[in-house]
Amino acid sequence: MPDARAQLETAITSVAKAVEGVLEKYLPVSNEAESRLVEAMRYSMFAGGKRLRPFMTVLAADLFGVPKERSLRAAAAVECIHCYSLIHDDLPTMDDDDMRRGKPTLHKAFDEATAVLAGDALQALAFEILSDEKTHPEAKIRLELVRTLAHASGMHGMVGGQMIDLTAEHASLEMGEITRLQQLKTGALIEWSAMAGASLGRASEHQQHVLLTFARDVGLAFQMADDLLDHEGAANDVGKATGKDADRGKATFVSLMGPDRARAQARALADQAAHAVAEFGEKAILLQALAHYMVERDH
Repeated sequence: MPDARAQLETAITSVAKAVEGVLEKYLPVSNEAESRLVEAMRYSMFAGGKRLRPFMTVLAADLFGVPKERSLRAAAAVECIHCYSLIHDDLPTMDDDDMRRGKPTLHKAFDEATAVLAGDALQALAFEILSDEKTHPEAKIRLELVRTLAHASGMHGMVGGQMIDLTAEHASLEMGEITRLQQLKTGALIEWSAMAGASLGRASEHQQHVLLTFARDVGLAFQMADDLLDHEGAANDVGKATGKDADRGKATFVSLMGPDRARAQARALADQAAHAVAEFGEKAILLQALAHYMVERDH
């Protein structure tokens, strides 16, 4: 399958560049008084990364023939939220990481206060992008995108999952609790990424259900793969410190299932996700490939 993998990676790179093109317009280099803040936002936003959540948004929207100018804006918005979450996660009060994507984390390259403000500004930027008429001419759809992203990134989504994750260092969580933690912390934004494409494309209730099933399976598979990278990966390859979960005694899918079982379960979930969207036919080929890619990636 090398040709299929190469085709997928080419598509990922293409969408990533297009998303960065949208973000460049919102984050131009500036000499104004707030230029240090913009510089910090750019430092993290343009530090690399595959932009897998934005890619999923664009692929889901492509199922329904959504114009790229609209799906790329939704994709840029979810990347703003994801980037802000990484900046805050890396802070000493959270995960206390010194490296991200092979370079110093934002609070190390600048300072903690600037990192907090850069994260705050990226969060606000996400909703600025979504609420613009360029994202969709219908206010109802723009409002739905704003509402659902706020939910996915808030106390009943990503931030709530992060809170549970912080308390997990001092508790013995079971499989069901770990699954819910990751469905909130990691899965909520992945689910939104797929469902945003459905919203932009006015998908039917059945089609929305299919994409939600796909995203939930992919989200759990992605986290299992992430736990495996933390357990087995080298920091130079992954681009950040590894082995931290084990050092802190935190329960993960790998610690509860063992690496072999976690790897098998992640692959099974990816297969299940790919099967879920098979009804879309050839239009879903890249989505299916993405499900497996998110499990087999090495960083």
